[in-house]
Amino acid sequence: MPLDPQLLEILACPDTHHAPLRHDPAEQTLTCTECGRVFEIRDDIPVLLLDEARPGTGPSAGESA
Repeated sequence: MPLDPQLLEILACPDTHHAPLRHDPAEQTLTCTECGRVFEIRDDIPVLLLDEARPGTGPSAGESA
C-alpha cells in the first residue's frame, strides 16, 4: 500500500530544521531536502528516527563548516 499523499505533505525531517521530505517509492525511503538524511519506510510506516537514519547525499550532506 503506498503512503497517503496527504501524509507525505505534512511529514518533515525530525531534526531541528524540520525540512520537507522527498519520497522515493521504488526505494521505500524518505530523504530530507536539507540535510540529506535517508529514512526508511518499513511495512508502510515511515521510520523518522534520527538514530536510524542513513546519512545521504543531500544538499548539505558532506559539507563541513
